[in-house]
Amino acid sequence: MNPEISGVTQIAGVIGDPVSQSLSPAIWNAGFSQAQMDWRFLAFPVVAGQVASALAGVRALKIAGVSITMPHKSDAALACDELDDTASALSSVNLVRLVGTKLLGTSTDGSGFLSALTDQGIDPASSRVVVFGAGAAARAITHALGSLGADVVVVARNEEKSKKVANLAPGAEVEKINALDQAVMTADVLVNATPLGMGESGTSVPVANEALAQLKLVFDTVYHPAQTPLIQQAKSLGVATTNGLGMLVHQAACSFTLLTGVAAPIAAMRSAVGQ
Repeated sequence: MNPEISGVTQIAGVIGDPVSQSLSPAIWNAGFSQAQMDWRFLAFPVVAGQVASALAGVRALKIAGVSITMPHKSDAALACDELDDTASALSSVNLVRLVGTKLLGTSTDGSGFLSALTDQGIDPASSRVVVFGAGAAARAITHALGSLGADVVVVARNEEKSKKVANLAPGAEVEKINALDQAVMTADVLVNATPLGMGESGTSVPVANEALAQLKLVFDTVYHPAQTPLIQQAKSLGVATTNGLGMLVHQAACSFTLLTGVAAPIAAMRSAVGQ
């Protein structure tokens, strides 16, 4: 990567609220550096309700594209000119590219999750997976699992939202929150697709030890802290665990290739965040 910013340097970034803690600039800029590309990736704080204006700025300034993080994924989808099939099914995007004068939205969260799951030696097609949550992450993960024929069970506090998530995977089941332990008892993998455990909250997914103990893997999409209460609980029982950092890197790598047309140097991107 050229150390000097010039008049032809391409700009990309991430928009979110908050966004100052985002690891995306480190991941993407490591990729640009390894690929010797004259690009820079920046973090842009955008408050709720201002996504349409921010994306209008992307168009006006001819920014190559932006990653989208919380809480903007649904609003960003509404502001795009076109959505690919996955983003349309999810009504959510995590990448918006400027192609000509059009804003094109896509979602690489699901493919990033599947790659991270495969890294852990899990074959989704032959696995029973409990997805805990009903937000954007749960939707992307459930849709991706369904595309490979996984046996999916969705559990969340809001049963109506759970049903909408389950509709994204053929044959997916819905269980009430008070049946979480029973659902986990018959599963191979538990995925926490909520913010529970993020930061210093100390909160965790309410699952019993005897249910966790028989799992092949606990996958927590939270990556800060790296050792969430759920991961600590599972590790104490000898269960394999992974946090959301692998998913973050893999979805960034997918987005990198879509945006630049260059194969993502994923080893460098992983190294940038110690993954």
